[in-house]
Amino acid sequence: MASIDTPAPPSHSNRPSAHSDSGDRNLLARLWYDKKTRGVLLQILTVALLLAFVSYITSNAIANLELLGKTFSFDFLSEPAHYDINQTLIEYSSKATHLRAGIVGMLNTLLIAVCGIILATILGFLLGVLRLSPNWLVSNMVYCYIEFVRNTPVLLQILLVHGLVVHVLPKPRDALEWANISDAVFFTNRGVFSPMPLPQDGFGWVTATFVLAVVGSIIFARWAKKRQDETGQHLPVFLISLGAVFGLPLLAYLLAGSPLGWDIPELKGFNFRGGFVIRPEFLALWIALSLYTAAFIAEIVRAGILAIDKGQWEASLAVGMSRSRTLNLVIIPQAMRVIVPPLTSQYLNLTKNSSLAIAIGYMDVVATVGGITLMQTGKEMETMIIVIGFYLSVSLFISSIMNWYNNRIKLVER
Repeated sequence: MASIDTPAPPSHSNRPSAHSDSGDRNLLARLWYDKKTRGVLLQILTVALLLAFVSYITSNAIANLELLGKTFSFDFLSEPAHYDINQTLIEYSSKATHLRAGIVGMLNTLLIAVCGIILATILGFLLGVLRLSPNWLVSNMVYCYIEFVRNTPVLLQILLVHGLVVHVLPKPRDALEWANISDAVFFTNRGVFSPMPLPQDGFGWVTATFVLAVVGSIIFARWAKKRQDETGQHLPVFLISLGAVFGLPLLAYLLAGSPLGWDIPELKGFNFRGGFVIRPEFLALWIALSLYTAAFIAEIVRAGILAIDKGQWEASLAVGMSRSRTLNLVIIPQAMRVIVPPLTSQYLNLTKNSSLAIAIGYMDVVATVGGITLMQTGKEMETMIIVIGFYLSVSLFISSIMNWYNNRIKLVER
């Protein structure tokens, strides 16, 4: 009987294994469903997409500039600016470069931001506390002010304050009669003129004493806090520090033979010459931004104080503490944990709102680099990159400082 040969089963050596495919899929599934791994993958994907987007718009912008016959470069920064700036913190003339003009504008922006933050913080905390005053008249007056300021555009307030400064303050000649303090400080519609100190030989000892007094006050404040935590005894840290910071340099100033001269402003022609001058544009912008931001800070402070349990008030008053000391030593330190995060946003808003200075002729970075330099050179892309990069850097710096302070005052869990 003939045998029938059965074919051999096909070999699977050259075909991918089903178990291998299943294992790869299981590995990818495990990686995707793992929370940490998925987060890393999504971040990598997001960064890659962002870089691709930036690369696309950059190459597209450069191509469009080439079609218009323009090149992308910052060589214009070394060219002469050929324009004047009415307020400078460093030496500047119209023969200086666009780079130096930009630095002057940046310093003017930083000046208005720092001065505005300081004044707005002081006014905001004061108004926030008065908003909770048991005095009905004071509380409602502050309420009306806050609601009026918060609900009107900041640009209109800047224009209003600038108009008041220019039209209400007298002319330089009239300031000699009534708008002055001891014939040394003069309030005019062209600025506030005051004596400017001129350090002489030996004034370095006064400066060194002031620095040592500040450092000593910081060390004393920390020691006093540690002592209070251990013994409960409260020392007048503020008054002692204030006396040290002002008293010791004054003593050194007298012992060194008063090594300080004064440049007194004098009326020459139609304006004052000499001394130190605060321009009306800076004064108007500083006051307007401070008053506007203070209204928002006041509401933040009020909300922070109300966030503290009433039992804190009752406990402090029960042990004989006055309302002011309770607010200063018990309520405000706890409320700061609620106040600081939204306070950071107001600092950033004030800094960015300073760009409205161009409306009244204050020469900040927008008016210099983003205004005159742009029109003279035609470098729209480059000048806007400089302006945006500057505001971004300042905002990130403010945020980092406030985040550091927020972490410092946060509650420490045991």
